[in-house]
Amino acid sequence: MIKQLRAASTLAVALLSLSGAAHADGRCTNETLRGAFGFIGHGTILGLIADDGTVHTISPPSLLDDVALITFDGIGHFTRTDFGMIAGLPKGGKTTFNPAQSGTYSVNSDCTGTMKIVYEAGGAMPAGVETDLNMVIAADGTLIESVVYRAVTAGGKSGDNMVMCPPNCLQGMQESFEGKKVSVFRSGNDRWR
Repeated sequence: MIKQLRAASTLAVALLSLSGAAHADGRCTNETLRGAFGFIGHGTILGLIADDGTVHTISPPSLLDDVALITFDGIGHFTRTDFGMIAGLPKGGKTTFNPAQSGTYSVNSDCTGTMKIVYEAGGAMPAGVETDLNMVIAADGTLIESVVYRAVTAGGKSGDNMVMCPPNCLQGMQESFEGKKVSVFRSGNDRWR
């Protein structure tokens, strides 16, 4: 009986370590994020950022809402599909989900980290548009809270015509995203749970 309990304990520890949650010492790694997460985002595009770091507003600011499915690989890369609305219109005029996105991420041992979303050719946004986020991983690796700290756009001008893109293509954004682990779907070679 004792041998069976030891074998069961060993198996439980092995399965827990493979689950993608935080390591046994309570620290996070890139492996903490593995599989699909459903995200919702809300925010405002305020304007364009000038060389001196000031935001030159657009008038009126553009509200932004977004839903996305991000699939993390556990080693620092992800794929993303999203649908968004900007100022009451579908992002890029596209009324379907946009799978032409990928990115990288890095998780620190204290469960903070960064994500970089890059839009690729053929999607709702022009190639090269980029969104960088700081994130916190919570709830045993099943919840991600994040805030945009840098956004690169492909074109536009501020309301005062003082900043044009190109060349100044950094947007002033106030946007946050929340992602929750999708427990019924896993992509790639994984199976339905």
